[in-house]
Amino acid sequence: MQQYRRNFLRYLAAGGALLAGGSLAWSLRSDQSDRWRQFYQVPIQGQARILHTADIHGQLNPVYFREPNANLGLGESYARLPHLVGQQLLDLLQIPADSPEAYAYTYLNFEAAAAQYGRMGGLAHLKTLYQQLRAAAGGVQNTLTLDSGDLWQGSATALWTRGLDMVEAANLLGIQVMVGHWEFTYPEAEVLNNLALFKGEFIGQNVRVKEEALFGDDYPELVAQNDGRGLFNEDTGHAFQPYTLREVAGHQIAVIGQAFPRTANTNPPGFFPDWTFGLREDDLKDLVAKVQREHQPAATVLLSHNGMDVDLKMARRVPGLDAIFGGHTHDAIPQPVKVPNGTDECWVTNAGSHGKVVGVMDLAIAEGRVQRKTYRMLPVFAQQLDPDPEMQAYIRQLRDKVYDNTIVESRNPRYFFQPTRVGKTYAQILDERLAIAGTTLYRRGNFMGTWDQVICDALRSEYQADIALSPGVRWGPSVLQGDWIRMEDVMAQCAMTYGETYVTEMSGQQILTMLEQVADNLFEPDPYRQSGGDMVRVGGLNYRIAPQQSLNQRITDARLDDGKTLVADQTYTVAGWAVVGRVPTGRLIWDIVRDYIVQARDVQQVLHISRMNHPTLIGVADNPGLADYAGRLI
Repeated sequence: MQQYRRNFLRYLAAGGALLAGGSLAWSLRSDQSDRWRQFYQVPIQGQARILHTADIHGQLNPVYFREPNANLGLGESYARLPHLVGQQLLDLLQIPADSPEAYAYTYLNFEAAAAQYGRMGGLAHLKTLYQQLRAAAGGVQNTLTLDSGDLWQGSATALWTRGLDMVEAANLLGIQVMVGHWEFTYPEAEVLNNLALFKGEFIGQNVRVKEEALFGDDYPELVAQNDGRGLFNEDTGHAFQPYTLREVAGHQIAVIGQAFPRTANTNPPGFFPDWTFGLREDDLKDLVAKVQREHQPAATVLLSHNGMDVDLKMARRVPGLDAIFGGHTHDAIPQPVKVPNGTDECWVTNAGSHGKVVGVMDLAIAEGRVQRKTYRMLPVFAQQLDPDPEMQAYIRQLRDKVYDNTIVESRNPRYFFQPTRVGKTYAQILDERLAIAGTTLYRRGNFMGTWDQVICDALRSEYQADIALSPGVRWGPSVLQGDWIRMEDVMAQCAMTYGETYVTEMSGQQILTMLEQVADNLFEPDPYRQSGGDMVRVGGLNYRIAPQQSLNQRITDARLDDGKTLVADQTYTVAGWAVVGRVPTGRLIWDIVRDYIVQARDVQQVLHISRMNHPTLIGVADNPGLADYAGRLI
């Protein structure tokens, strides 16, 4: 920890302070409006400015989003960003505990801070901030706007428009270059159609066309219908252009794309039958060298959806990168991690999620290369930024759209549309009040969140199941205790193109094996072998987990809610959703959760959670990536 404090002090001395004007703790004092205006005034320090967002997940409007209290780092990731939470993170970054930044970057005092500082993000507010940052840089010609993907998925409107709402929002924001992950969970034809309407560039050096697809009868015709997108280079097999060159302030900046490398492992491959993914580190090394040899750009950056731990390893191993602008793991990290990279440093950054923050990197360029980098992260406090009228009008118009039977909600023809919703506007559907939250509902973290418990409880109720499984995804805004849970909130937790549910029989041994495999994907010491996501959420079952152990040694003492031990050769009824393989035939998860909330609320219309299935954690009580854990620690 002392090493990280020393690194941070050197960072401040080098002029890279995360908050050029100091902490926002002054906002608790007088003259707040002037202070806020000063906070968002960021003069450029150099010639070229790069703006960066990641993992907005379809959230057009401002949200509450509670940051994690569990983000364990093991092995070389121990006590290293991004694996610090709560007070440990504030201490490292020298952020006061009662400040707006503490609210933006940690879970501490979340409810009280949310009441004081309000919702964050919102694309109308984000656009206003972008305009201010571009103006402060001397105009749009001096800026480059990047997005690390997971933009098109995570809301009802994104699902119902097949991502088109976010494509148009990206155009209004002025996003110039992006990469993908959940973008690939729409069918290929829809992805290509969206990209034909996107005014920026979609890049990915690690997405290739399968050899059998190149010679298939249908694929060339599919590509031709979308202006060649989806088969960028037949000789190399690149599905999309691997990199782009952008002129910023008269200097060339090379941006290389890296899609989520394990998309085909963690999402249904049926959506992208012709494309394949991977890390492709050797190809990336060759590409960086080729770009620098042929184009001599002033800066070479990687726009990534690897996840921050993978980016940190890649930064060490791929010479020539000036910076990595990352996504996937939703880490809002105000301080870039500076990784030795050949004769220079690669600055690894990550821009959080849900539009809460914007990363701003300024480049001072002379003699054809970067002489100095300055980085600042700006939290997007919606109360302090006037919404852009054009984006606000677009969002209002979208919500006035009428739901109809052309909407495809899932892969199962039985659920192509909900007749009860037809004829209503999106707003009428999404504004439905279901219950009052008896506790703050959140999801983010390595283990169980309150939203996850509600989803698991709904599945168990629907199918009278012993156990329920829900994926350990990171997206989904929070609902404050005492606020109404609306249908929009449910959709923000569940909206995906494979939301069908299932019920099945599994032996105790199969359940234990599944838990071991998921834990191994999460806690594998080598970031290149991690699959992403967090621990699968399990309702109705309590277990012990030792994250530092090896495969088949982590999960012990699994017991049902009634206290009975899970028996290896006994059969249990298990319900779940978000299946990567076969297509289940059960009702869509958001309808199940909606109905459960309405049925489970009390006479005062309050939804209570009677029991949390927090696993017992072994051997990590002192880990700085864990704080205020509600379950048992051993």
